[in-house]
Amino acid sequence: MPAAKRSFSPILIRLLVGSVFLSEGIQKFLFPVALGAGRFAEIGIPAPQVMAPFVGCVEILCGLLILAGFLTRLAVIPLLIVTTKIPMLLNQGFWKMAHETRVDWSMLLGLIFLLFSGPGTIALDSVRAGASEQSKTSDQSN
Repeated sequence: MPAAKRSFSPILIRLLVGSVFLSEGIQKFLFPVALGAGRFAEIGIPAPQVMAPFVGCVEILCGLLILAGFLTRLAVIPLLIVTTKIPMLLNQGFWKMAHETRVDWSMLLGLIFLLFSGPGTIALDSVRAGASEQSKTSDQSN
């Protein structure tokens, strides 16, 4: 694959992953019974009144960072942790769990992609890296 296409591809994954996490984080506050603490209690997450808002904040902040392509690899790590509710759903049976986790599975794979590939060239991380590289070259020439 040409370098230009390869470096452009991560933005599509960033848009997918970042927008889903941002939206899900906001919805934990808008619909706490269905998607926040009520949902967390239903699937057996401990301290749901604390964990749901905490996870919502993590999803909002890290979703925004991923969308902007800023500190992308760092933002992926907390999201990998909060996406691990899959084992808690296993007690509902395989097919119900498979249905309930389809988005989680997609997000998990998208996060792993971003962790290994980085944000791509259309990202604040790339701008920041370019400025850092430019400052190193100017320091070496002096």
